[in-house]
Parts: sequence; structure tokens; C-alpha cells
Amino acid sequence: MISIMMPMHNQPNRIKKLLYCMVWLVIWQLFAMVLNQQLLFPTPVKVVQSFFSLAFTAAFWQAGINTALHILTGFILGFAAGAAMAAAGSRWKLVRHLADPPMTAIRAVPVASFIILVLLWVPSRNLSVAISFLMVLPVSYTQLLQGLDSMDPKLAEMGDLFRVKGFRRLRYLTLPQLMPWLLSGCENAIGLAWKSGVAAEVIGLPGGTIGELLYQAKLYLQTGELFAWTVFIVLLSAGFEKLLKKALLILERRLCR
Repeated sequence: MISIMMPMHNQPNRIKKLLYCMVWLVIWQLFAMVLNQQLLFPTPVKVVQSFFSLAFTAAFWQAGINTALHILTGFILGFAAGAAMAAAGSRWKLVRHLADPPMTAIRAVPVASFIILVLLWVPSRNLSVAISFLMVLPVSYTQLLQGLDSMDPKLAEMGDLFRVKGFRRLRYLTLPQLMPWLLSGCENAIGLAWKSGVAAEVIGLPGGTIGELLYQAKLYLQTGELFAWTVFIVLLSAGFEKLLKKALLILERRLCR
């Protein structure tokens, strides 16, 4: 009965979101009609046409796959490094004090500055991996460290009392308390990884990537394609975010309950 009622409960929210999107599409259409400059600001219809014309080419999907692989590699490496540093920082104060200055610096330095600096040492084909890694690292470190700090010490004492160690301790004591922080950290980090990763490709211009084709669309004033690539990036980012959240929720259900 609960499984039947849940989709019905979520249905009004989905309808509202769809209506809000329609309102903004109408505003976009009206603004484009008033401006009447397709070269500067194309209509939604023009963008959809450009999107589908691109979607029927092999280069479109190849660029999407290449960019997704690079960005997800940087995301996974950055999140894993952040999690390891958070675990060490929660256990040893010295690690926390040593990690604070570089984490603060990474958050403060503009992404464009990092891209230019890293491009001096890293080949352009790996630039988006390195930049995604750097942008995800402080987010995952901060979120997971806060989660570890907020854990109930009484549960830790109970685990020590009953000698719950290793994987069982992680499964039954740590993960259930850490999961909200893990979900929040992943949600923030995946969007940042896509933004910074594509920006790195636009500057580094590695072949066969979304960033390169996005730059070419801008260079040749193909505004419809420029908007279409932007829509594609948003869809990929949102899609991977939803898949990641679902995977984590499935993991929580199987391991923590």
C-alpha cells in the first residue's frame, strides 16, 4: 500500500516542476521574439532543432562519452581522496590542521586560475580529470569530516563495548550516521565536477570532447549549437547526479538495514 501511495504523493510535485519549467520556456520564447536576433539569442525551438541535429551525429555521443569518463574519473578520485583525508582528520588532529590551509586555498582560488596553472604540468587530455579532482576534494573532505564529527559518541562506545570492528562497524554504526552527509557531499560535488571539468576542456581544448565542440560553436557563432551543448551538459550532470543518489540509497538499504 505504501509503495502504491508514494508515487501518487510525488506526482503533484513533478507536475509543479514541469509547470515552472514551462513558464521559463515561455519567458525565454517571448524574450527571443522581442530581441529578434537568432544569432545572439535563439528561440527554444531553434535550440531543440540544433540539439536533435547534433544528436544524430557520432561526434556528439563520442564527445559526451569522453567528457563523462574524464569528469567521473576526477570525481571518483577526488571523493575517495577527500573521504580518506576526512577519516584521517577525524582520527588525528594533526592531519586536520595540516589539511585546512590547502583546502581553504583550493576553495578560494578561481577555477580559471587553477585550469591555467594545472595546464602547465598536465596534458590537455587529462586536464578535466585533474580539475574535477581538485574541485571535488575540498567539498568531499569538508562534508565527510563534519559528518564524522557529528556522529553519536555513545554509539561508538557501544561498538567498543561489544567489540564491533572492521566492516561490521562501518556497516552498522558509521554508514547509517554518515549517509546524509555522504548524499549531500555527492550532490554538491558532482555538479561542481561537471562545471569545472567542462570549463577545463573549453580552455585546454582536448580533441573529441564537449569542451572543444562547445568552443567551436562559440568561435563560428553557431549560437543554436552553443545552447544545445549547454543543455546537453545540464542533462548529463543532472542524470549522473540522480543515478549516483539512487546508487547510494540502494547501498544504504542493502548494507545498513
